[in-house]
Amino acid sequence: MESLKVKDYMTLQAVTFNPEMSLSAALDKVMGSKYLGGPVINEQKEVIGFLSGQDLLDKLVKVSYYCQDTHIVADCMHQEVLSVTSETSIIELADMMQVGKPKVYPVIDGGKLVGIITRRDVLRAVAKNLDDCFKHPV
Repeated sequence: MESLKVKDYMTLQAVTFNPEMSLSAALDKVMGSKYLGGPVINEQKEVIGFLSGQDLLDKLVKVSYYCQDTHIVADCMHQEVLSVTSETSIIELADMMQVGKPKVYPVIDGGKLVGIITRRDVLRAVAKNLDDCFKHPV
C-alpha cells in the first residue's frame, strides 16, 4: 500500500477560487461542483489559501440576512494550507487526514497546483488495495 501515490488517485480539475472573487461568485462555483471548497490561487497558479464550505457558510449566513455581499474570498480563506505532492503516499495522506481532518488537500508540485485529493479518493485507494488483497492473499 506504501506504493500507492496521490498522483494515481487525485483529481486534475480542481475547483479553484480567485482571492478577489465575491463570496456569492464562490458559492456559485461550489454549487456547480461536487466539492464544497478548494484552493485559492493567484495569477501564477500558486496556492495562496483555501476556501472551505464552512468558510462560505460562516460568512454567507450573515450576508444573506443583511442582503449585503461585500466580502471577497480573501476575507475568509484560510491562508495556512495543508497540501501534499503528487508523490505523497496514500498511507501518509491518510495519517495526515486523521490528524488535520481536512476533507480536501491541494496537490502542489513545483509550487504550482496540479490537482486535489479528497477523503473519498483515499478511501477509493484503500478499497482497491483491499480488493487486491482478497484476490491475491499474501
